[in-house]
Amino acid sequence: QLQASGGGLVQAGGSLRLSCAASGRTFSRYVMGWFRQAPGKEREFVAAINWSGGSTYYTDSVKGRFTISRDNAKNTVYLQMNSLKPEDTAVYYCAVRLNYVLSTTPTVYNYWGQGTLVTVSS
Repeated sequence: QLQASGGGLVQAGGSLRLSCAASGRTFSRYVMGWFRQAPGKEREFVAAINWSGGSTYYTDSVKGRFTISRDNAKNTVYLQMNSLKPEDTAVYYCAVRLNYVLSTTPTVYNYWGQGTLVTVSS
């Protein structure tokens, strides 16, 4: 129900825009988030956005570089990633939490996309 896209190989300092399109049902009233998982590491929170887009939250390591946004008419959430660093290399997952409260905890999210690989070369 969630299809992530937009990953790829980019040089350090470059930009990518990830998209996550939902199908089958609308998630316009719920929290959507992005997580990532690097090889050998646990899945970690990246960013989340509330239903209106008026409230967002980021992990410290991406603040000022990443921007999460959503288009409820398209049932899609985005992650604009600028000034990418090699440590941003990971598989990025979008997720939906059937709740109105932002959360950084993966286990409270109900739906997950399949992931899209982002590789940042130095």
